[in-house]
Amino acid sequence: MAGNRSGAELGSSMKSSGPMSTLKVLDMTRVIAGPYAGQILGDLGAEVVKIERQGEGDDVRRVGPPWMKDKDGEDTDESTYFQAVNRNKRSLTVDFSTKEGAALIVELAAKADVFLENYRTGTLAKYGLDYESLRKINPRLIYVSLTGFGQTGPYARRSGYDYLVQAMGGMMSVTGHADGKPGAGPLRVGVPVVDICAGLYAVIGVLAAVNDRSHTGLGQAIDVSLFDAQISILLNAFSSWFNGGSELERTGNDHPSAAPYGVYAVDDGHILIATFNDREFARLASAVGHADWGTDERFSTNGARVANRALLADLLTRALQGKGRDEWVRILNENKVSSGPINTVADLENDPQVIARDIIVEMSHSEKGKIKTAASPLRFSRTPVTYRIAPPLIGEDSEAVLREWLGVDDSSLERLKQAKVI
Repeated sequence: MAGNRSGAELGSSMKSSGPMSTLKVLDMTRVIAGPYAGQILGDLGAEVVKIERQGEGDDVRRVGPPWMKDKDGEDTDESTYFQAVNRNKRSLTVDFSTKEGAALIVELAAKADVFLENYRTGTLAKYGLDYESLRKINPRLIYVSLTGFGQTGPYARRSGYDYLVQAMGGMMSVTGHADGKPGAGPLRVGVPVVDICAGLYAVIGVLAAVNDRSHTGLGQAIDVSLFDAQISILLNAFSSWFNGGSELERTGNDHPSAAPYGVYAVDDGHILIATFNDREFARLASAVGHADWGTDERFSTNGARVANRALLADLLTRALQGKGRDEWVRILNENKVSSGPINTVADLENDPQVIARDIIVEMSHSEKGKIKTAASPLRFSRTPVTYRIAPPLIGEDSEAVLREWLGVDDSSLERLKQAKVI
C-alpha cells in the first residue's frame, strides 16, 4: 500500500454538488474501459473508490512510455496513460484472494450503489464477489460487468482488448487506405475507441438502472462487452451490409458516401473539408472561384460527386493552390463551408476554442506536482462537473476509505497492513 492520505487532507475537495453526488461507486476495474466509466461517474459527482490489486495496482499504471514526470522533470515509473481515466477517485488496495480481503470488499459493496468490474467472466464468483452473491446482501446494488465478449456466448471466457476487438468487430475492415493505394491495408483507429464506447455504454447503463431503482428499489446486473459496443458503433458500415447487401470498403481519408469530404493539400500543408449536402458544396464551389461546379451535372448532386470523386478531388486541389492553411480555413468558414486544420495534440494547447472552453484541466497531484487532464464534455447549467481529486497513487486512500465506509479502527488497520490484506 503506497501513500496514506486521510479524508481530512482531501477536505472539501471531495465534496460535490454534481448530478450524481449521492452515489457511492466501487470501481474494481483496470486498463481503460472500466476506469473510464468510473471517471465519468466521478466527474458527475459520485464518490468513487478504486479497488486495486495489492502491490501491483491497475495494469495501465505500467503501460509506457511515455512516463509521468516528477516535480524535478525526471521520468517516474508510472505511465501518462493512467492519468487519462482515473481522476476523481480514491485508491484502496485489497488482496481479495484472501478470505479477509474478499470479506472487506463484500462489506464495502453492502454500502455501495454501483459496483464496476472487468475481470474475466466467472473470476469474481470464486471469491463471492459476483452479482448473485452481492445482491443478497445489497438488493439495491447496480453491478456492471465490462468484458471483452460478454457474459454469454462461445467467446465469453476469452480476454479482449481494444485492438483485438477493433479487428474482430469490423472496425479495421473499413479503416485504412483502399487496396491498390500506397500503404493499403486495414488499420486500427489511433485511440482506443472500443474501450471508450464500452465505458460510455457502462455509464449510460448505470444512469438507466439508477432511474429504474428510484421507483422499484432494486438494483440489477448490467452486461457490457467491448465486442457488442464495437459492433453497435459501426453505424453506416453495419447498415450498408445488413440492409443494402453491400460491404463498405476502406477509403482512407475519403468518406465512402459523400464528396468532397476529406483531406486536401494547400500551400503550407493540409486542411479538412467536409461537405455533406448539395447546398454546402455550392458554397464551397463559389468560395474557391468555381461557382459553375454547383450546376455541373458531374458534381451538382452528392451521388454524382461520389461517382466522380477522383476528378473532383483533382480540380479542388488545383483550385486551393495559392493560399495557405489559415487563409483557406478563414475563407471557407466565412462562406459556411465546414473546414478546419489538421491539428496535432500539441496544437490543441494554444487553440482558441480549447482555451475558451477550458478544455485543459490542471490538477494538483500529491507527488507529481501539476498534471493536466481533458475536461468532461458535459456542461450543466446548475450542477456542473467538478475536478476534485487527481488520479491517485496506489493505495493512497486505503486507510481513509476503510475508516469512513466501514468504521475500521487504527488497531484493525495495522493488523490488515501487517497481514498484507491492504
